[in-house]
Amino acid sequence: MEVFTSIASLRTFLKQQRTLGKSIGLVPTMGALHQGHLSLLNQANAENDISVCSIFVNPTQFNNPEDLAKYPRTLDADCALLQTVNCSAVFAPSSEEMYPEPPLLTFDFGSLETVMEGASRPGHFNGVGIVVSKLFNIVQPDRAYFGQKDIQQVSVIKRLVTDLSFQLELVICPTVRDASGLAMSSRNQRLNDTEIAIAPNIFRILTEAKEKILNGRHMNEVKEEAALAFSKIPEFTLDYFEITNLNTLLPITSLQDRGSNTICVAAFLGPVRLIDNIIF
Repeated sequence: MEVFTSIASLRTFLKQQRTLGKSIGLVPTMGALHQGHLSLLNQANAENDISVCSIFVNPTQFNNPEDLAKYPRTLDADCALLQTVNCSAVFAPSSEEMYPEPPLLTFDFGSLETVMEGASRPGHFNGVGIVVSKLFNIVQPDRAYFGQKDIQQVSVIKRLVTDLSFQLELVICPTVRDASGLAMSSRNQRLNDTEIAIAPNIFRILTEAKEKILNGRHMNEVKEEAALAFSKIPEFTLDYFEITNLNTLLPITSLQDRGSNTICVAAFLGPVRLIDNIIF
């Protein structure tokens, strides 16, 4: 496994691989890797000759400076993990390498920026759009792999690929959970033991809400009951709990086609903001 910190050196390496006719899979990450990331790498390895994992804590997608400062950075441990799944190359640039000048380009993702993560984190998806566009241009992968846990980010990147005609295949992989149901996330590393024990309530409340909807309960009632359930656990501060259409991520009041319904949640557990969703 080779580790690159400069765009030029990575491009040279990948040009050599393409000359040999090898296909390339990209897994973009912000590091602090876990089994969810490794599942993306395993799929990238299965479907491509070369796998590239980018590790870059992207400052342009953080609207909270404290969140950026506290985001876990564990490059050495990440590289050790990536070696266990036969990752071909790691791209771990500095902020100065990725942004020699502050970016002036801005993206407008329409209604995707007005709901849920877009409403709670102004400017977040503009930063996502910039860094993902840069990674797609630098790596020029045949396939790029993202997790379903970040469902709104997935929708934004689908729009990015469509509107800018990136010549690649997006591969969206299921959320990986631990035995308790907690969605794996780099932010879980910031939780203390008490919070780790409480965190699986997110998936429990999501699952209960889904069952209520499938049993015919009115969605507004389900949302109110979910908010009440979070309020009964004092360590939680609920940001949003929304029942939406999978494609638009806009709120719905009745069941859509099978597989087109999603429940999305964001909640603070202590100082740590966690997100999750269920598609049904």
